[in-house]
Amino acid sequence: MSPFVRIFFLLGLIFLVIGGVLFLIDRFGIPLGRLPGDIRIQRGNLTCFFPLATTILLSIILTVLLNIITRVFKK
Repeated sequence: MSPFVRIFFLLGLIFLVIGGVLFLIDRFGIPLGRLPGDIRIQRGNLTCFFPLATTILLSIILTVLLNIITRVFKK
């Protein structure tokens, strides 16, 4: 298999996992984007949204997950 095919296969698997996780998050009612710490400013027809708490939470989860994956594959 060529490297190009492997990259597309890996990207497809990654998108599949991300889609599944987002589906489960929505299914279980986890309020990503509406956490206490996410800033939403609404004035007339202008809305500004700054998901600070959601960004920090996702960053921590992804950091832990990627550290686990790299330690497993370093064997």
